[in-house]
Amino acid sequence: MLRAIFIALSESRWLRGVAERSAIGQRMSGRFVAGTQVEEVLRATEAVNRRGASVSIDNLGENVANIEEARSSAALYHQLLDAIAERKLNANISLKLTHMGLDVDENLARELVTGLVAKAATMVPRNFARVDMEGSAYTQRTLDFVHELHRLPGNQGCVGAVIQAYMRRAESDVQKLLADSIRIRLCKGAYKEPPEIAFQKKSEVDANYVKLMKTLMKSSIYHGLATHDEKIITEAKSFAAREGIPREAFEFQMLYGIRRDLQHSLVRDGWRMRVYIPFGTEWYPYLMRRLAERPANVLFVVRNLFRA
Repeated sequence: MLRAIFIALSESRWLRGVAERSAIGQRMSGRFVAGTQVEEVLRATEAVNRRGASVSIDNLGENVANIEEARSSAALYHQLLDAIAERKLNANISLKLTHMGLDVDENLARELVTGLVAKAATMVPRNFARVDMEGSAYTQRTLDFVHELHRLPGNQGCVGAVIQAYMRRAESDVQKLLADSIRIRLCKGAYKEPPEIAFQKKSEVDANYVKLMKTLMKSSIYHGLATHDEKIITEAKSFAAREGIPREAFEFQMLYGIRRDLQHSLVRDGWRMRVYIPFGTEWYPYLMRRLAERPANVLFVVRNLFRA
């Protein structure tokens, strides 16, 4: 029920306008989103780098309405890659295919994303583009495109996918990605999906996450474990010790503004940490979807507004 409510709220233009003008809305966006401009997210990236963590930058947005918006989205990512190289930042980019125009012109979206991955692959040092996962209507097309991109000469190791552990197909998708040596970000899942294709109970999602996590950690491919769950993080650390998996073989990933104390402690203890930093005007639907992931996230986000 709560998940459906927050998804509905994410689509309300009126409530979005109210939230963006309100003091609490501005506080929430300032805590979890690094502003609306490129310079703001670059400053946030520099600050995170100084604390010893790497970054993945995401310009919030999806389902653009026309070709011009898609080209503008791609141009902004080119600007980000140029700035990352110029400022020598420890950062890469994350993007959504619908933000690149997948629903407007699929050929254009492929052209734009292919150009961004090619640019990342030819940078010195080489960079990386993560193709984010969206709702189940886009799962197969997204994975197919990532496989195609990764097979292009020069792209190997410079493009990756996202697997959502709540999807029942996740294990099969992981095996196919590993067969092509594609890097994976493993997360729990952020969209409302029906029971026939997605686990509904937290215990089921957590169990599948841990199962897939261990598969990734033993694969000898560099993956990202995206979670704020301390029990799962503890299990990953223990599994690495038991299996003799070096700390540089994988990384933990967390969202900007959430559990900064845990982020700092992991870095301090010698674990690799990447912070996912979103920016842009689309912060309201982004935050509502995070709340929709699990009812417990409502209290979690409110608590983090006041946490160091």
